[in-house]
Amino acid sequence: MTRFALTVVRHGETRFNKEKIIQGQGVDEPLSETGFKQAAAAGIFLNNVKFTHVFSSDLMRTKQTVRGILEKSKVCKDLTVKYDPRLRERKYGVAEGKALSELRAMAKAAGEECPVFTPPGGETLDQVKMRGKDFFDILCQLILREASQNEQCSQGAPSNSLETSLAEIFPLGKTCAPESNSDSAAPGLVANVLVVSHGAYMKSLFNYFLTDLKCSLPTTLNKSEFMLVSPNTGISLFIINFEEGREVKPTVQCVCMYLQDHLNGVTDTH
Repeated sequence: MTRFALTVVRHGETRFNKEKIIQGQGVDEPLSETGFKQAAAAGIFLNNVKFTHVFSSDLMRTKQTVRGILEKSKVCKDLTVKYDPRLRERKYGVAEGKALSELRAMAKAAGEECPVFTPPGGETLDQVKMRGKDFFDILCQLILREASQNEQCSQGAPSNSLETSLAEIFPLGKTCAPESNSDSAAPGLVANVLVVSHGAYMKSLFNYFLTDLKCSLPTTLNKSEFMLVSPNTGISLFIINFEEGREVKPTVQCVCMYLQDHLNGVTDTH
């Protein structure tokens, strides 16, 4: 079995988030003062976690967030960030730069509801889902290829150090140990991936995990929570498992969704 961790963080708040204005891809708004504070708080919360790979959307709000997170890291401050356009927010076409209320009015006029409604020039939900699936598939191929190369170069199972750094702040517990008929414990994580992305995109990706990959949930989490949009800098953690015979889809285990513990004490700036 090959296992890796995937930590997904939404970008910090922008002025347009607060004002409920659609940004999508065409409105490249920077973080607000509150957003920078949120990114720094997420970085402090994650500062002992040993990430092996970092990916981010290439829009300004995610770039600033991932930078704010890594600046606080004690163990991977100098890790190279790979900026990937497949991690961008859903494209909202003519609705970008307009109020959320206007998007809802457009949907109503078309006899549809948000988020199913696609504004002219925007992406459909299926297109966003396929973008997320494409990124996830390529990520899995990368991790499996690197794990195979490392296996050939070294003897023995992966170290538990990556898992230990996560267990200090996340409720791994039973969630992290897949059921097995053998007495041996689950092997150590081969990688620990950080992804910084956007609210609607993350909701789509997580729905893919739940519906297509049959993601298992902790007992504290309800399926309806997958339908919510992450708060700014909400942190979600998944463990991805590949059984031997890698043609099979991975199993995905959700450890936590939209964690906000780091935001205690981060006040809104007016």
